[in-house]
Amino acid sequence: MNGTVAGTGPLLRASIRYDGRRSFVPWTVVVTVLAASSVLVFPWIFPEEADRAALATAVGANPALSLILGPAFDLTTSDGFAAWRSLALGGFLAALGAIFTVVRATREQEDSGQAELLASGVLGRASRLLTGVAMAAIGSLLVGVVAAGATVACGGDVVSSLLLGATFTATGWMFTGVAAVAGQVGSEARTASSLAVGVLGVLFVLRGFSYAVEAPEWTLWANPLGWMTETRPASGDDAWPLVWAVVFAAALVSVAFALQARRDFGQGVIAPRPGPARGRVRSTGALAARINAPSAVVWVVAFLALGLVFGYFVTSIQDLLGDNPAVAQVLAAGATTSDELVSAFLLTVVSLLGILAAIPGVQVVLRMRTEEVADRAEPVLAAGVHRSTYLGSNLVVGLGLSTACVVLAGLLVAVLAAGADIGITFGDAIQQSLVSLPAVWSLVAVAAVVFAARPQVAVAAWVGVVAAFGLTILGPTFDLSDEVLAISPFWHIPVIEEGADLTGVFGTVAVVALLLGLSFAAFRRRDIAR
Repeated sequence: MNGTVAGTGPLLRASIRYDGRRSFVPWTVVVTVLAASSVLVFPWIFPEEADRAALATAVGANPALSLILGPAFDLTTSDGFAAWRSLALGGFLAALGAIFTVVRATREQEDSGQAELLASGVLGRASRLLTGVAMAAIGSLLVGVVAAGATVACGGDVVSSLLLGATFTATGWMFTGVAAVAGQVGSEARTASSLAVGVLGVLFVLRGFSYAVEAPEWTLWANPLGWMTETRPASGDDAWPLVWAVVFAAALVSVAFALQARRDFGQGVIAPRPGPARGRVRSTGALAARINAPSAVVWVVAFLALGLVFGYFVTSIQDLLGDNPAVAQVLAAGATTSDELVSAFLLTVVSLLGILAAIPGVQVVLRMRTEEVADRAEPVLAAGVHRSTYLGSNLVVGLGLSTACVVLAGLLVAVLAAGADIGITFGDAIQQSLVSLPAVWSLVAVAAVVFAARPQVAVAAWVGVVAAFGLTILGPTFDLSDEVLAISPFWHIPVIEEGADLTGVFGTVAVVALLLGLSFAAFRRRDIAR
């Protein structure tokens, strides 16, 4: 065993020194801000009991929030508010950081040839995997410790803040194990990342869905992310589920090492399919489609599943609202109507689907940067292909994939909603999905501008997606003004009804056209692979 992990210490120190900042700092900062800001601003935004009661009513009136943020066990205290807003999302972000850290330190090095160079020295077979697992474990611990310390410094209760931070760390550790196993199963870094992130996404949605529809208790305990929610910081403070998380993580890491000892270097359990003996791609559009086909299939299947889950969720809206006493009082007082709440709920669901659908589009755009860095784009452009044609072909694939995801999921939601007699017709649901498309395209267009103008900061391509999610889903819980919320393109999506104002939709289309024009102009002027 000692020989298989030889050289781990020096490799770990070097990896932390050269890759630690990229691996740890962004996730630590985002999760810390999410948790600490909730404690800090709660007394300011909701100073009176009436304000907090209104918040609880608003949250109860829109069950779609529970899909993302989980159940709101206690919205009367700053610690309960922080736990609701940050436990699920903070854990999700910590898990993403762990996944990318493990894959980057293992499969990505094999793909680039760095692993072979390292293996030529005094380095054991299992050293790279152990290094990746150790880096992710340290990073997850850092996220939890810093987030908990900052939350306490901002006025959070010590016990509940420490427990909240521990859920971030435990979630990161669990998905360190998931990523370690995925790295052995997948034959390349992209496959490994897709597998691990896919598992995270499925478990995340199922956890929110189980709480939203009050599913049987066993469904929560069958989901590792449900264990974290059941710690209930500030409303129960139960640390026992953390023990199960540590055991689960250790078991997955053990499986990963067992698989790693048996697989061939540079290969995986899932072997890549050999290509054709003679190439059949004759256009840049076909090339872009072929390059992105595997991930496109995964995304289409994922959105078909999301359409079923969200569609079933929409059909349950009347029961969910009827079970909430605060919402029942509001309806009885005539402050709003059931139809208005259902329409607002559908808009939130469609907006959430749109934000998620922008992700595959942004990935297609960023894949062009990967092709550049790998020196595969320059030969294509040197063969008489105009830059505008190359960029346009990839944008058509990216925008088309995002559009297909929205339409497919929207169709399923519309079919299920129309058959549930909840006041939503098939046509209304479809139109609600279609008017969200310009907002989705705008996020892909932002990524296109970043790629065309400053590809060195490709991470900035995700700014639009993150900002849209934060303002659309989290912004109302911070009671932000309409001027701030209007930064998100999804704020301009109207509720589809007779006489709906579509000015914001047309304005978003104009913004998309402007951004795409800027991307073509910038791409024509910059150097390739710079």
